[in-house]
Amino acid sequence: MAAQSVIEALLRQQEGTPERTWLGRLRGNSPLKPDSVAWYRGALGEIAVGRMLATLPSDWAVFHALPIGKKGADIDHLVIGPGGIITINTKNHSGKNVWVGGQTLLVSGHKQPHIRNADFEAKRVTTLLRQRMPELPAVLPVVAILEPRQLRINAKPEQTTVLSARQLTQWLQKRPTVLTGPQLAELSAIIQDPGTWPKPLLPPMDNLMARFIELDGVVRAADLQRRVIAGLRWLAGSAVVIAFLTAMTNRT
Repeated sequence: MAAQSVIEALLRQQEGTPERTWLGRLRGNSPLKPDSVAWYRGALGEIAVGRMLATLPSDWAVFHALPIGKKGADIDHLVIGPGGIITINTKNHSGKNVWVGGQTLLVSGHKQPHIRNADFEAKRVTTLLRQRMPELPAVLPVVAILEPRQLRINAKPEQTTVLSARQLTQWLQKRPTVLTGPQLAELSAIIQDPGTWPKPLLPPMDNLMARFIELDGVVRAADLQRRVIAGLRWLAGSAVVIAFLTAMTNRT
């Protein structure tokens, strides 16, 4: 399922986290460890893009969290359809400025390896699939940015397409036809064969999505609690200012 590997990493990261105190819950302290925040945001991003990809027409097939390499890396989404074979690397940079210049990608001014990683993943998948279907076209890498504040493409990368996740399904459907129905059927069977991919380093977790939904609910409730507290503080501060100004007016 979408974000499976990221959710597994998140839950393992959270193992052993002490329960929040009553005061921590009252303050709206997050249940996430600092090192877990990136995994959590990544999971939300992959789930959101997975939902978008689920709206593609029936002649497209979508696969998620495919293991690749020997260090637990995975392909966020692999999409096959008339327009070819596409690996999608999802990045949750919501509310941030993203700038692309050739092989360089900056998020809020900080360089990120997204394009290099996407190129590498696509080449690895091309190699694996061509072992079974040598005539396949090369896999196309995509970096899908979720809800950026601004996405500016100053110069396109050599291989990888960088776009907003909202553009993704439309971009896929506009691609020229390079694969036929029989090719897609054969390719889908190969992708679904576990023997095509390296074995995952760790066994899958039980009740994965249920555990994530529970954690997500606690995270969102804590965020709401912090917003309420911040709002009450603002109101209290405003009341003090109004009372002061009223008193000064009455004196005059």
